Amino acid sequence: MCTVIVRTGHPLTLMGVRDEFADRPWEGPGEHWPDHPGVVGGLDLKAGGTWLAVDPTARRVAALLNGRGREAPETTKISRGGLPLLAVTTGDLPELDLTRYDPFHLVLADLTRTRLFSWDGERLGTTELPEGTSMIVNTGLDPANERTAAFQPRFAGDTDWRELITGTPSADPGALIIRHELPDGRVFATLSVTLLTLTPEGVTYEFTDMTADQDG
Repeated sequence: MCTVIVRTGHPLTLMGVRDEFADRPWEGPGEHWPDHPGVVGGLDLKAGGTWLAVDPTARRVAALLNGRGREAPETTKISRGGLPLLAVTTGDLPELDLTRYDPFHLVLADLTRTRLFSWDGERLGTTELPEGTSMIVNTGLDPANERTAAFQPRFAGDTDWRELITGTPSADPGALIIRHELPDGRVFATLSVTLLTLTPEGVTYEFTDMTADQDG
């Protein structure tokens, strides 16, 4: 995941924009994990985890972004994709040996609170997100980020969030929906967008496969 937008309150609204190498295999949302019954999310077929998980019964969602900082040793490294599953199941970030994980940001939200856990490879920070609309990118809560500067005011306004994911993918660093063709021939692009609405009555889950009409 490269961008998470969350609007606190009732309803709580969260959008996750997943940017990834196009050749990394994945499956769309489902109950893919027998150890986490009832939890729904897209499945990363390479590592077995997910970038976003929701527990509809608990009205809880956890979304993962890659962070910046010191990477974990290759000999002990664990995939970060298991973190949303643990967080959405327990309602917290469990006590773990975080030195085994590469840097990350993890958004954990329910109808009572929204937290951002940020691990830079050395220190774990926890932030209670403020009321209103927050935009989290790979550098965290970063108003100087080009994508944040371009889009946070639009998400905070009256615009239908669905309208902001339309249009042609771009290589512009400030674009929300991207597509980069790299010199080695690989493609790094927005693969999917998830829009969740959580209320006391239930969860609305909207998933858009951004690769459906793209080549490569």
